[in-house]
Amino acid sequence: MTESDAAKLLNVPEFEGRIFIDGAWVPGEGGSIPSVAPATGETLAEVGIAGPADVHRAAESAARAQREWAALPHPARAAVLRRAGALWEAHAEEIGGWNIREVGAIPPLAGFALHVSASECYEAAALPSAPLGTMLASEEPRLSLAEQVPVGVVGVISPFNVPLILGIRAVAPALALGNAVLLKPDPRTVITGGVAMVRIFEEAGLPAGLLQLVPGGAEVGEALVTEPLVRVIAFTGSTRAGRAVGELAGRHLKRAHLELGGNSAFIIREDADIDQAVNLATWGSFLHQGQICMTVGRHIVHESRFEEYVEKLAAKAESMVVGDPASGQVHLGPLIDETQRDRVHGLVEAAVAGGARLAAGGDYDGLFYRPTVLADPPRDAAAYCDEVFGPVASVVPYGSDDEAVALANDTEYGLSLGIVSRDALGALALARRIPTGIVHINDQTVNDEANAPFGGVGSSGTGSRHGGGAANIDAFTETRWITMRREPGQYPL
Repeated sequence: MTESDAAKLLNVPEFEGRIFIDGAWVPGEGGSIPSVAPATGETLAEVGIAGPADVHRAAESAARAQREWAALPHPARAAVLRRAGALWEAHAEEIGGWNIREVGAIPPLAGFALHVSASECYEAAALPSAPLGTMLASEEPRLSLAEQVPVGVVGVISPFNVPLILGIRAVAPALALGNAVLLKPDPRTVITGGVAMVRIFEEAGLPAGLLQLVPGGAEVGEALVTEPLVRVIAFTGSTRAGRAVGELAGRHLKRAHLELGGNSAFIIREDADIDQAVNLATWGSFLHQGQICMTVGRHIVHESRFEEYVEKLAAKAESMVVGDPASGQVHLGPLIDETQRDRVHGLVEAAVAGGARLAAGGDYDGLFYRPTVLADPPRDAAAYCDEVFGPVASVVPYGSDDEAVALANDTEYGLSLGIVSRDALGALALARRIPTGIVHINDQTVNDEANAPFGGVGSSGTGSRHGGGAANIDAFTETRWITMRREPGQYPL
């Protein structure tokens, strides 16, 4: 290893072909697979893959380590989280480079993900000293308390699209509150979504066994959900997979916090500034190639502004540069793989065949899909009513507020909502008629802050289970009722 390699956080020879259990890099039961850069097809490294037996072994050592960790004085746990936050900042350039290559993120998104990762650790550092209980009234002569205690071992399952944010927002608060964590990132983004996180906390002084890396496919996810020592599952992914995780967790009587898909509505009212709205829409629909759960999927535009909006959004889409984000300034990088590209293209072709007007895009080169604008697609077209997870904006007109509400509510999802209007209070009144977990007035739908609760309703998940002290404490602790008497109670039997 060269001197420059030794200064790096992510030394490939150390982790290549291995998983991380009980503080050591070891071969996984599932062998290894290549980590491939979607922009170039280059193999970046071999990553280890776990199996069900690895999950059980990791859970046993995590349960042992968790008891000592939870018993530490709260400043000791807080210090680890603060050091982790500083390490994300210190190694931002290195980790950002992996994010760009392995995930296909453009540099601004990679930088934002690192900012949020550091912020999540700094916010979590306040949790160990947060009030973790409530004094209760009692009809008996006793002290009565409700205390929040660590659940023990938490399983975190994170997806490929924004693996840093979607992993750390569960990992950091779970650790801060005295738990151990088993982390299963998507096999396509193990380095960014797993290895980087493990190394950050290792360098921050987290004791061995408290954060373990078990990448793998569905069989590893199933082992994580069914493992008796894992008491809470924090899952981020598709609605289809989330339903399976929730059902399996329910059969095993454990909590599953599910942050799932979305098809967010973006309402442009008659009084909106269209240039400002298009600027917001460009970010909301095309950032990270549309591979974000909060992406604007449905643009609902007042009929008097519809043609102007379509024309300007299409012109903006046509002007955008699509290419390898590691090679220079681009607006969009690659989709994650051919399966996703073919799904996106199939949805676009079906919408056009059904009567949608293709105002921009609709074609690709390799995994690079052009930003696409579909004007007035059929309301039952999958590109309009389903989550696309690609750079596709469907634009439809509306005539009245009642019609806008009906269009926005005509979905199974309920994650994020954006409304653009010069009348902010009127927009808020409109938003209150549309059930979603997140609302942004005069902004687009893709926003994230570490101190804000995050989550959706309907098929978008089980509510706000990430972000902010109250949501995190609720997610990663159990409630115990405790009473204390001066003298033993007397009973008539």
